[in-house]
Amino acid sequence: MSVDSLFRPFTSPRLSLKNRIVMAPMTRSFSPGGVPGGNVAEYYARRARGEVGLIITEGTVVDRPGAANDPAVPHFHGAAALEGWARVVEAVHAEGGRIAPQLWHVGSAINAQNRDDTHAESPSGLYKPGRAHGHEMTVADIDATIAAFASAAASARAIGFDAVELHGAHGYLIDQFQWEGTNQRGDIWGRERGRFARLVVEAVRDVLGDMPLILRLSQWKQQDYDCKLAPTPQSMADWLAPLAAAGVDIFHCSQRRFWDPEFPDAAEGANLNFAGWAKKLTGMPSITVGSVGLSGDFIAGFSGEPSEPASIDGLVERLEADEFDLVAVGRALIVDPDWALKVRDGQADFTRFERSALGTLV
Repeated sequence: MSVDSLFRPFTSPRLSLKNRIVMAPMTRSFSPGGVPGGNVAEYYARRARGEVGLIITEGTVVDRPGAANDPAVPHFHGAAALEGWARVVEAVHAEGGRIAPQLWHVGSAINAQNRDDTHAESPSGLYKPGRAHGHEMTVADIDATIAAFASAAASARAIGFDAVELHGAHGYLIDQFQWEGTNQRGDIWGRERGRFARLVVEAVRDVLGDMPLILRLSQWKQQDYDCKLAPTPQSMADWLAPLAAAGVDIFHCSQRRFWDPEFPDAAEGANLNFAGWAKKLTGMPSITVGSVGLSGDFIAGFSGEPSEPASIDGLVERLEADEFDLVAVGRALIVDPDWALKVRDGQADFTRFERSALGTLV
């Protein structure tokens, strides 16, 4: 079927893009010491050359001792790391692309290769219900972390990025405050579990000015794939509306398979996915993501299961129906920087995803 809808320009009050394709953020651990080098600049420039409308970088950590659990994940603080990111921006812009950093704090999430909890911090010192990891944040820790997100956003603006994304999904710090399973505090930060996310958004919005702010959210957690912060449309509205009011411009709605309905028993909108419901409930633009262009979901893929190229007809039909506004592509784009060009030109030689290929890619 026609894919013209994927290549229509996107325009919102703060962001204009040449098409609807977004590169999803994907951790690669290719920045030793937290500093992105020339290989990282070329990696993103190559995707911009392949006509991706907006690149969202891998998670980049803010200036907190426990923000990273992997020494090769890039930082978004310190002169060397920020100089590296400035070179990335320059390289992407030279190819006509647009790029946003994803600002991240892992909280108490555990890296299988690094289980040290010396600096791990989270709302209640829990990795998941009943499993301690790291320490409970003090109010001073919370205030300093909000300030760290704002400082990183100010750096993104100064460097020349085109937008900023906050990582509020997948059981990392912002998400840990929102989830009852990891936020069991007795103070206001526990009684109002959305407070931390809202104040981070407000602080970042204040420093961004007219730059667009994207917030990535998920129902599922790496600690519990079946978790739902919002089990009903009304509870989702209660979750998202304060975030929109605080300054989010676009909701990036992460799910494992974009075709899964979020509320299949709903009287109206039973076929809508997470991004569809986010747009319906808030009126804000949304990004869908989840196994776009591939047969298997990303959890299985990164665990070693190959994924074959798959049709995107159903995705295009949803986009044409205006269920969501943008489409984030992950593994299909990470193994094939020309994925968007091949879709546009009707080519068929798409690349299967194999986890073993990632270490050799630029």
